[in-house]
Amino acid sequence: MTDIPEQHLSLPAVEAIARAAHATQTDKAGRPYTEHLSAVAEGVRTRGGTAEQIAAAWLHDAVEDDALSEQWLEEAALSRRTKDIVLAVTKRPGEPPEAYAARILATPGALLVKEADLAHNADPERLAALDEATRKRLTEKYARMRALLGLRPPGGRLSAM
Repeated sequence: MTDIPEQHLSLPAVEAIARAAHATQTDKAGRPYTEHLSAVAEGVRTRGGTAEQIAAAWLHDAVEDDALSEQWLEEAALSRRTKDIVLAVTKRPGEPPEAYAARILATPGALLVKEADLAHNADPERLAALDEATRKRLTEKYARMRALLGLRPPGGRLSAM
């Protein structure tokens, strides 16, 4: 008897699942949430990410946003690495940022996905659509996470945080 290799969902199939799961959601500026997913997936691709990381980028907020369940993720025809990355970047309620960053850093492939996520979240054009208080709060939140992850600010040096 020969082992049949496990078949994984193709990237177009993962994209379609993510788009369907988040179809009714909008971001803080009222834009379709799928625009964010697409931007993160493209950010991973342009940073040299693998197909597994691109798949994780499409699904990076699915469990956190309750668009898909953790059980769905575990049972999905995805590689273990893709599942681990999605779980690593899924922020848990009440979780300290330090613990969240440590999990991302400990999971192979997760840092690139989170870097692309932060880059799109902190895009000045995207932030400009928000009110001043929200823009300031999110800018500080994203800068702190970048520092915890050891990532350079967009176009800058590592902060001394």
